[in-house]
Amino acid sequence: MQAFHSDHFVLPLPEGHRFPMGKYRLLREAIAAELPEVRLTEAQPASDGELALVHTPVYIDAVSAGLLSAAQQREIGFPWSARMVERSRRSVGATIGAARSALHDGVAASLAGGTHHAYADKGGYCVFNDVAVAARLMQAEWHRRKRALLRIAVIDLDVHQGNGTAAIFADDPTVFTLSLHGAKNFPFRKEVSDIDVDLPDGCTDAPYLEALDDALARLWRQHHDGPPGLVFYLAGADPHEADRLGRLKLTSAGLAERDRRVLAAARSRRIPVAIAMAGGYGRVIEDTVALQLNTYRAALACWREWNAVEQ
Repeated sequence: MQAFHSDHFVLPLPEGHRFPMGKYRLLREAIAAELPEVRLTEAQPASDGELALVHTPVYIDAVSAGLLSAAQQREIGFPWSARMVERSRRSVGATIGAARSALHDGVAASLAGGTHHAYADKGGYCVFNDVAVAARLMQAEWHRRKRALLRIAVIDLDVHQGNGTAAIFADDPTVFTLSLHGAKNFPFRKEVSDIDVDLPDGCTDAPYLEALDDALARLWRQHHDGPPGLVFYLAGADPHEADRLGRLKLTSAGLAERDRRVLAAARSRRIPVAIAMAGGYGRVIEDTVALQLNTYRAALACWREWNAVEQ
């Protein structure tokens, strides 16, 4: 199974910044040590042309040239630097690589990505929207090769609503957005996804999984004329009970079952899945890494089953 990383391009952060930058390197090292079937590849940077499939030229130029205003930098949540730009481009490139590989191999992943708060013309604790760019690019490449439309579903299970993704695809019937998220969590002003499921603080495994099953059933019902040709799965670790920002109460077993259900639903329909890791802010960074490593275990099992059928 292919997985793409960009953690060699570290975002310089002020001392005391809350973003857990180190988790990406730790996750790559854990995968290399424990899941040798996962082939780790350093991501290439997304080009201006690829980013422009989603983002406005003015915003791309402002990010690239360091012309973001102080207000725009506060919105992004990170201070501008050349390394910030490079890392952001490679995070998008990792999801592009995962999407291409998923279409070929059934399942693939990015060790970063899931930057779903970025809009077409602004950031929001994110710089570029990696899933939106990869979705648009896969559609363009698919049409060029197949002369056909590639329909896409985004299953966003980060604890925060994918507001940027929902806004980008609001008027696009070819990309279906589904989000399960904390009702009272950021963003406090939600956008409208095709399916939104608002969950109460303290939601535990059983009601969460029931809500997920219902949302997935609605997704498939709304595609009764034909399933999507590619799923992007944002497998955030932040619904976990020990997450600093999540406020839900899912156990490690509950998150593992969540991953299994999403991947099994796609596999049973022979829909390729590109996974992005999205959020995870455990009080102990190793706990977040362990949760995301479990997602890779589930993805690898799904990849094995997909390719066993092929053979």
